[in-house]
Amino acid sequence: METRELKINMGPQHPSTHGVLRLVLDVDGEKVMNAESRIGYLHRGIEKLAEHGTYQQAITHIDRLDYISAITNEFAYCRTVEQLLGISIPERAEYIRTIVAEMQRISSHLLWLATHALDIGAMTVFLYTFRERETILDLFEELTGARLNNNYMRIGGVSKDLSPFFIETLYKFCDEFPPHIEEYDTLIRENRIWCGRTKGVAVISAEEAVNYGLSGPTLRGSGVNWDVRKAEPYGAYDKVDWTVPLGTKGDVYDRYWIRVEELHQSTRIIRQCLDQLPEGPILVDDPKIVAPPKEKMNTEIESLIHQFKLVSEGVQVPEGEVYCATEVPKGELGFYLISDESGHPYRLKIRAPSFVHLGAFNRLARDAYVADIIAIIGTIDIVLGESDR
Repeated sequence: METRELKINMGPQHPSTHGVLRLVLDVDGEKVMNAESRIGYLHRGIEKLAEHGTYQQAITHIDRLDYISAITNEFAYCRTVEQLLGISIPERAEYIRTIVAEMQRISSHLLWLATHALDIGAMTVFLYTFRERETILDLFEELTGARLNNNYMRIGGVSKDLSPFFIETLYKFCDEFPPHIEEYDTLIRENRIWCGRTKGVAVISAEEAVNYGLSGPTLRGSGVNWDVRKAEPYGAYDKVDWTVPLGTKGDVYDRYWIRVEELHQSTRIIRQCLDQLPEGPILVDDPKIVAPPKEKMNTEIESLIHQFKLVSEGVQVPEGEVYCATEVPKGELGFYLISDESGHPYRLKIRAPSFVHLGAFNRLARDAYVADIIAIIGTIDIVLGESDR
């Protein structure tokens, strides 16, 4: 019987492509023979925009890379600039950064679990996860004034300290959240439809995962023990006790299990950081990096000059180049930064995990079925804001 391949488009306006992603699929019946990712529909030139503003102004653009995880984007960028400056931030600021970064990881994973389950057909999980995510977003709003694009990190620390209300509410969340994770997991962990749609689908070996440059839960689902927070500790990650979950089969189910386990580990990290939270400043004491307090600017001409120069010229970063990798919810987010001693980056290049993971999409999708494409998009947890940039 004669067969012939058919070329079809999925997206760029499709509810399950998690953004404006266009896939060109070569199919033979229901089987996918080839899957080509077409991106660029959300390109905004963030790297070039950052080069035309001050180092601090770039943070508002960096927020909008993975717009589901703005605070971890800021964390990664500020760490990169601070390495070029050769400064260490106050210990309290390191703990606060770690706390809010893990809150962001929980928020991102909850949104991922909600949409991934909904795409495959489990609607109840979507309703449950948004209930807890709302608490996280409310806390972000209390701390930063924004729910998504927070603009909270500063080069040299953070913009605002944690209030007693914030700490009390977060402690309560850490008490109540673990039973809710079990609640989500009970709904789908052994559900035969869920297992049928995820087990044995899009299997990738540890060696292939490394060769494709995968990172985060997508890499650890194949059993590769690599997490930047453990391998190259930063923030307060080396001061608290937590483990890195690892998969064994490298399929969609393992990558789901990894992220659910990370919800537990993030809760552990947050609680320990709150318990150990030291007293002290939240910004470096250097008027050439951080603007002086407003009361000083109102009474001291020197402080006013420092503030004027920071706003008009930006932080003067020594000449040099650096690559800094940070573990964000979707994987390894890296910034390659070149400074020419001016107040703005000479060159900024972003290594976005979603972009790298899309490079492996054809390998994951080949010989799968059309219905599996949705599960595969969900399992690599992409967002087009950082893919297109």
